[in-house]
Amino acid sequence: MNLFAEIRTLVIAGLDEMAAAGALPAGLDYTGVAVEPPRDAGHGDMATNAAMVLAKPAGLQPRAIAEALAGRLQGRGGITTAEVAGPGFLNLRLAPAAWQGVVGTALREGRDFGRSALGRGVRVNVEFVSANPTGPMHVGHARGAVFGDALAALLDFAGHEVTREYYINDGGAQVDVLARSAYERYREANGLSPEIAEGLYPGDYLIPVGEALKAKYGAGLLDKPESAWLADVRDFATAGMMAMIREDLALLGVKMDVFTSEKAVTTSGRIEEAIEALRGMGLIYDGTLEPPKGKLPEDWEEREQTLFRSTAFGDDVDRPVKKSDGSWTYFAPDIAYHWDKVSRGYTLLIDVLGADHGGYVKRLKAVVAALSNRRAELEVKLIQLVKLYKNGAPFKMSKRAGTFVTLRDVVEQAGPDVTRFVMLTRKNDAALDFDFDKVMEQSKDNPVFYVQYAHARVASVLRKAAEAGINVEDAVLAAADLSHLSHETEIALARKIAEWPRLVEIAARGQEPHRVAFYLYEIASDLHAHWNRGNEDASLRFVQEDAAVSQAKIALARAVGVVISAGLGILGVTPAEEMR
Repeated sequence: MNLFAEIRTLVIAGLDEMAAAGALPAGLDYTGVAVEPPRDAGHGDMATNAAMVLAKPAGLQPRAIAEALAGRLQGRGGITTAEVAGPGFLNLRLAPAAWQGVVGTALREGRDFGRSALGRGVRVNVEFVSANPTGPMHVGHARGAVFGDALAALLDFAGHEVTREYYINDGGAQVDVLARSAYERYREANGLSPEIAEGLYPGDYLIPVGEALKAKYGAGLLDKPESAWLADVRDFATAGMMAMIREDLALLGVKMDVFTSEKAVTTSGRIEEAIEALRGMGLIYDGTLEPPKGKLPEDWEEREQTLFRSTAFGDDVDRPVKKSDGSWTYFAPDIAYHWDKVSRGYTLLIDVLGADHGGYVKRLKAVVAALSNRRAELEVKLIQLVKLYKNGAPFKMSKRAGTFVTLRDVVEQAGPDVTRFVMLTRKNDAALDFDFDKVMEQSKDNPVFYVQYAHARVASVLRKAAEAGINVEDAVLAAADLSHLSHETEIALARKIAEWPRLVEIAARGQEPHRVAFYLYEIASDLHAHWNRGNEDASLRFVQEDAAVSQAKIALARAVGVVISAGLGILGVTPAEEMR
């Protein structure tokens, strides 16, 4: 149930009636007509912009449209008043029964309250994390992992068919560096001093890999040239790193549906297949690029290359796919990988990448548009940096990693629930400060505590009521006489509950899971404010002497709990039943 959508349906019906009566031109586009909470709650319960967006195409004054529409809406669907404001906005007030009914609906629908059919029939691939398999994941990967996982959950909740995917970057030079680094740890395991030359990975995390290599090969690789052991050690070390990455993801509560290997994509002929598909569309040609703007790099020279005509799809310049020496560019495997995803039938691809990939976005969008004949869309979500603080100072690097703070460092310090929630308190493209002291505070200033405390308070109400012999099963509470919910703060809570289905759709359309975190903080604040009023006014407490009144008030608390639990579920956070 989406009460805002239901009222919008009434608005559209009123507009259709006006068109049928000749008060509006037929065939107007209602796409821009919205029903939403007013900016100022004092103006009403809902507001519609219908008159404002239709005035120009209708050739009428917005106030004239609004006044005519107001007369058709008043008294329908729980609308008690419809008042024209300003140049033509229409403010609506609903009867308390409309808001009280939302409470019952939330309890009847339970965990499905707020679910949407918005994404029905849309297959989505969310590719995220995709860290190089050369070591443990760092805190930046943690933010990308949380964002991608929460976005996938949000889209699933909004009706999309979602696949979570990890792209293993095991086809580049970095895995050769990994192999050489692991080989030095293998030498160390055999009693020799490791030679960690500049450019190799120095972290202690490769010591177990070296020991495992010794267990498998003994001393058999020590006297062999690099050409004899590089491939085997590379595969062995990559598998070990991916096992570590899977463990780190599990620690954070992230489970991938698919792992795709870059090496497998590039050796399967996918690059050639994708390039030939583009060539068949007339989008591959041999040519030279103009020199880069500004000061020329010393090594730049004009040379013929094989290019993808990405400017035909909004890119700034055409992009090389094959170098003059015949080798593929870094872009070619990405073309093949996205061709692979398009071939699997996804209509929406979402790549979650680090902020340093901003210059890569246009070319990726171009290649997906080309390869899918514009049937698939690519969205790229860039993840900004995380700054860690503890005891008022930057949090130091992990000795185990060698050069950076690991995901495991963060989760072991703060816990997975706190880590996930805090990582979602900012939009993905905004920088985030993660202060270990603040995220563990038990105060209103700590959003994860404040939301969890609200859910724990609801759980305490249910326990107290059950101890008093009150039946608190959802079906019983949903059937309670909800007209007892008449105080302004009770109606305000019901209004906030009613916003949840609308919020889900807005967040899903914008691919913005942080909106869920913001909403949870707001509804938690409303619950705490109502609770505090109950400390002064006993009639507002959830458990009353009258059983019927108690059940209505407990139903309200439980409905808040249903919504908080659903929201935390999208964020991947376990709701607290009590605070310790």
